[in-house]
Amino acid sequence: MQDFKIKFRGVRGSHPTAKQSHLKFGGNTSCVEIYVGGHLIILDAGTGIIDLGRDLQKEHILSGTDLYSRKPVDATIILSHLHQDHTQGLQFFAPLFIPTSKLDIYGPPARGESLKETISNTLFERVFPVSIDEIQSNLNIYGFALKNVLIIKPDNTKEFIAQSDFNSDNHSSDVVISVYKTTAHPKDGSLSIKIQYKNKSVVYATDKESYIGCDKKFIEFAHGTDVLIHDAQYTQQDYISPILPKQGFGHSTFNMAVETSKFAKAKTLFFFHYDPNYDDGILSMLENEYTQISENIKFAKENLEFTV
Repeated sequence: MQDFKIKFRGVRGSHPTAKQSHLKFGGNTSCVEIYVGGHLIILDAGTGIIDLGRDLQKEHILSGTDLYSRKPVDATIILSHLHQDHTQGLQFFAPLFIPTSKLDIYGPPARGESLKETISNTLFERVFPVSIDEIQSNLNIYGFALKNVLIIKPDNTKEFIAQSDFNSDNHSSDVVISVYKTTAHPKDGSLSIKIQYKNKSVVYATDKESYIGCDKKFIEFAHGTDVLIHDAQYTQQDYISPILPKQGFGHSTFNMAVETSKFAKAKTLFFFHYDPNYDDGILSMLENEYTQISENIKFAKENLEFTV
């Protein structure tokens, strides 16, 4: 599978919303499924990853007659940060419990401990009946160093190389993943993630609050991307509300996302990470307003899929 395909599995921020009034856009928290260059890459592990895991489990079962004749699930999971709405589905990701699965998780290490220790302590050891060491799949967890790029080769081998040593001419058939850390999201910031493959790119920028005049370093990071998936948790009215302002919460407005996309010269902008209080009526009204600005402005919806 050589295409660059994207499917939104969860587009909601903060917490899932199991309400009939949220069905059009979806109530699951952050998760984006990407098939690129023959590889499965999963961005964030909110509750949207649960249905993805069930689909992968079904494909695995149907691919053979027993465990070892079936095609193993092979996935790369990249966590933008470790807040619950980006990790709370991981314990229920079915391929974790298939012994032949190969799962590599990358993300930012928390202060004073490794990423594996943080995931173990917050998702498994103390709050779940299975410890991380009891998981039977081939599970590997790595911190993503900011000055490195992750290379995924056609044979699915992976390696980190320093950004200063990266030459695109040497990796024309590889998937290249890089990150940009924003410190505007409390308390440890969030990683924006760029995936490049054969002159196409997608940038995933969730839990990112913009600045007046935009974040210039992020603009450089995302410049010219084919698809920009950008945090748009709040309307401008909610962001500057005199009663409960949202400034400093680490999230952007729809206007901030539009401005960032414009300066970055992104070909397509997808709003993402909607406030759980925004039901289908509110988001449909916003969709009608913002899609009139440009045909290249779109709203992420759960189970929406497209090819870059």
